[in-house]
Amino acid sequence: MKIVATELKPCVQRQADPDWKFARGTVPALHGWTLALTDEAGTVGLGYVHAIPTITTHGEGAKAAADYLTPRLIGCDPAAVNEIMDDVDAALAGNTSVKAAIDMALHDLLARRLGVPLHVLFGGKRRDTIPQGRIVPIKSPADMAAIARGLVGGGYKMVKVKLSGEIELDIERVAAVRQAIEAKTILTVDPNQTYSAKSFIRSFSRFEKHDVALVEQPVPAADWKGLALLTRTLPVSVEADESAGSLADVARLVNDGVADVINIKVTKLGGLRNTLAAVKICEAGGVVCRMGAAFGPALLQACSAHVAVTFRKLELPCELSEHLHLHDDPFTPAAVDNGVMRVPQGNGCGVTLA
Repeated sequence: MKIVATELKPCVQRQADPDWKFARGTVPALHGWTLALTDEAGTVGLGYVHAIPTITTHGEGAKAAADYLTPRLIGCDPAAVNEIMDDVDAALAGNTSVKAAIDMALHDLLARRLGVPLHVLFGGKRRDTIPQGRIVPIKSPADMAAIARGLVGGGYKMVKVKLSGEIELDIERVAAVRQAIEAKTILTVDPNQTYSAKSFIRSFSRFEKHDVALVEQPVPAADWKGLALLTRTLPVSVEADESAGSLADVARLVNDGVADVINIKVTKLGGLRNTLAAVKICEAGGVVCRMGAAFGPALLQACSAHVAVTFRKLELPCELSEHLHLHDDPFTPAAVDNGVMRVPQGNGCGVTLA
């Protein structure tokens, strides 16, 4: 069955908190796109084009790339995912979030055609549920403490505190959040590249008493030596996020021992195939990996969940619940109950356009 039609629809989602902020900017709304691929039998596969300017691309740029690439899909058999994606990669450099949407839609279409859940294409699930962590955006220490308290009250076992690189204020934020949450709650911090390696080492000596379990990407993405220094020096796990911007990056991070943990995202790596490959590289190299937060609708979280349930080990909570603070989701829910996501049931990714 060949693909006979492609359709790109705007997917604009407002934040419940329009002042939601991290170190790289405020994100009042997401201006992404939904990609639908239809085959000769009328089966539809869905993908999501992630478009946050400070992370992947902006809305119109994403649309231009999608408009350029999607005509190449007409007449293709989605069963030939590898061949199709090789052609897409050769046709246009970069644009990983657009390619990720094409890859998602191809896999979803194929799984729906076969009448199986998406994870079956990946070798099958090893678990039904995925523990979730949640993010505390940058605000005053008191406001961040209140947000964290509410998240823990909702059953989440891990909270991640966004930091800004303002040392004294960041220390107050971590202290306030730890005081507000249960001692057993996993506390992680994410400065989003705002520190140098040595300045973060100095700062961490003051964070440490608050039982921080993991530090995510404190240094600039290109500062691999700094990230490796932190991994060797700090007594807690150090996670690469922005430094893991490609499959080649993941392989190098693992091979060179640059980080203890790697943050995996479908949108960042250009699709489900590359994400699964990244997981296997981490597992082979003895490096922990987890599905990180990629803001977007239930569709994106569902596709990511189908990858997460195939992990050999799930040593840390994933971050596939951030869609819950977004309005205007055009898809059926990817539900989270008491801090745990159950892999969506049904054919394909398990969610459809509502």
